[in-house]
Amino acid sequence: MNLEKHYTHLYEEAIHKITLDQNFKDSWLDNPNDNRYGITLLARPDPNCIQSIQSFLNQLRIIEPEQYYYPSSDIHLTVMSLISCYPGFELERVNVSDYVKLVGESLKGIKPFNIKLEGITASPSCIMVQGFPSNGRLKQIRDQLRQQFNNGNLEHTIDKRYSLQTAHNTVTRFKSTIQNKGEFLDLLHRYRYFDFGTFEINSMELVFNDWYQLKNKVKVLHRYSLD
Repeated sequence: MNLEKHYTHLYEEAIHKITLDQNFKDSWLDNPNDNRYGITLLARPDPNCIQSIQSFLNQLRIIEPEQYYYPSSDIHLTVMSLISCYPGFELERVNVSDYVKLVGESLKGIKPFNIKLEGITASPSCIMVQGFPSNGRLKQIRDQLRQQFNNGNLEHTIDKRYSLQTAHNTVTRFKSTIQNKGEFLDLLHRYRYFDFGTFEINSMELVFNDWYQLKNKVKVLHRYSLD
């Protein structure tokens, strides 16, 4: 996949829908009855990249205060959704140690690698910071996870919804119709190719998580260090 072309396609399609007031408003945000949970392997940007992202979000927040902006603690890159969030999933349904072991086997021999965060893209429901891996290690990890889980008998939903190939960080979700559309779109255009920095992925977290990866709802099951 050509990531740059894919991000551009997403951006152009989303901007068109936002312009027509066809952005998707997420009614589940802040809903105490949301019981969608799953299991995810993820990585987190370093503090410098997070600070740069928050500077962007602070400007968006001034223009559109009613939208949802991710706090620093919740910003993440999804390496692989092992069990996509669905209503009623509970950790007691699975043997966590089996997942910890299988993911560990998939990460064997993987060296640390960099992700460059450059520019933003969007969907009708959210704003994302674009990520570009420095080499093929992220793809290698995902391919090894697919192979390990497809060859085993553990519950998983890998590739059931879509085949994950990007390296983005979701940073904003829409809760309402955009009121100050002109200013909002102008700011998105200004940050379309902005350099948010580069960070090294040298560790990953296996987590039990809600749909939005809210820190107060996330339980870290295991932390892995890359060789």
